[in-house]
Amino acid sequence: MKKTILFALVAIMAVLGARAEKGDLSIAAQFNYASKNSMAGFGAQLQYEPIQNLRFAPEFIYYLKNDGLSANNFNFNVHYIIPTGNTFALYPMAGFSYAKFKYDHSVIGSSFNRCGANIGFGAQYRIQESLYFFIEQRFQIIKDRNQSVSVLGVKYAFHL
Repeated sequence: MKKTILFALVAIMAVLGARAEKGDLSIAAQFNYASKNSMAGFGAQLQYEPIQNLRFAPEFIYYLKNDGLSANNFNFNVHYIIPTGNTFALYPMAGFSYAKFKYDHSVIGSSFNRCGANIGFGAQYRIQESLYFFIEQRFQIIKDRNQSVSVLGVKYAFHL
């Protein structure tokens, strides 16, 4: 599973990188917190801006086990960038979510998958020419698992 995810991210980067123009491609590392089961997680996000102010942001999040429950979350979000100055921007976001949850209690283990939607907002602050800090707050609508997700991250923009 991990090899498949890594291969998918590398393939997406290769395809988008070949077509990107200056500032169109970013990669991010992030820390996540999901409210439903008080789960902390780590993730990676690839951001691609095909036209000015519109950004596609596929991401993968791995949530650490809490009370026997762990999860993997794949999201594909769209951001609409609203610049508020040279170093700061806000963005509303919406997208799709696919989550795989796994219970690991004693001998019995079970897992289930859910599809859903994301809606929220974010803000980014440019620290240096290619380095950004960002925060996001989204509501994830998933059957039996609606939750609020908070994100703190750092991204690097490639100037190709």
